Amino acid sequence: MSLERSLFRRIFLMLGLVAAASSAIAQDGAYPSRTIRIVVPFSGGSGSDASARYYAEKMQPLLKQSIIVDNKPGADGAIGMMAAKASPADGYTIVQGGISPSVVNAVVNKDLGYDPVKDFTPLLGYGRNMNVIVVSNESKLKSFADLLKQGKATPTPLNVATFSTTLHLAMAWLGDVADLKLTSIPYKGQGQALTDVMGSQVDLAIVDLGGASTLLKTGKIRALAVTGEKRSPDFPNVPTVKESGIPDYVLYSWNAFYVRSETPEPIRRKLAEAIHKVMTSPDAIENFYKPKGTEAIPLSTAQMQKMQQEEIDRFRKIAAKVEVAPR
Repeated sequence: MSLERSLFRRIFLMLGLVAAASSAIAQDGAYPSRTIRIVVPFSGGSGSDASARYYAEKMQPLLKQSIIVDNKPGADGAIGMMAAKASPADGYTIVQGGISPSVVNAVVNKDLGYDPVKDFTPLLGYGRNMNVIVVSNESKLKSFADLLKQGKATPTPLNVATFSTTLHLAMAWLGDVADLKLTSIPYKGQGQALTDVMGSQVDLAIVDLGGASTLLKTGKIRALAVTGEKRSPDFPNVPTVKESGIPDYVLYSWNAFYVRSETPEPIRRKLAEAIHKVMTSPDAIENFYKPKGTEAIPLSTAQMQKMQQEEIDRFRKIAAKVEVAPR
């Protein structure tokens, strides 16, 4: 290549970079200029859906644009995550990540169609809920100690309602570490699982504590144990699995908002600031977090990425221990 052609090529490359940078700056400065979409990888009426709709409503006046919620359920959240991956990295598509779509799917699937770590960047973690092991009020299991005793002695495994791969893995993990005979019965959602628990169609279920709290408070089901680090302040008489003889057993369902990794940093920062304002508002504390027993987890991008990778590593070890191979 001649010196003249090389020089012209460098000039054109530099002009291209300047134009791209100018375009990005203009775009970031004007953002947002149209409707933003939050992809929820679960069905309408779920706890994830309710959370996304609350945040969409409260973020609208902060960002001065409409925000719609787009439910794309299926495959433990994978369908919604792939829809978000296929969208432009311009900040107009946010996706709600969590323990199933952002952690466990990467552990139990060989060809997932997306990489939850490389393809997406968390904006901010905004909440987590411990799970709870529940039975019907007519059950002979009155406590977690009863479950440990019966689960070891029974010749027939106890049936456990679960409604996600994460909870299926969680019960396999419990069965392994506590030497219990358990069979996971998959359900499409928490509502039907709780209905069958109340009707004694299954022996027990592991569900989200926030979604089961009304039934627990009205005495329609009984809690044997919660899966948090500490007892729930709403149910102080219900022990943790951890304090009941299984010290390493801690499990939370958590949520965070993500965007595609290529989204410009100024846009990511603007969205994260809006999420944080909603999270720390008096309305959110009193009307969103407290009634559901949700804990705020205002983790930054770097903190969320660290936690997410730690969770992936932890669940890989769990899956290997209970012999759940990637499919």
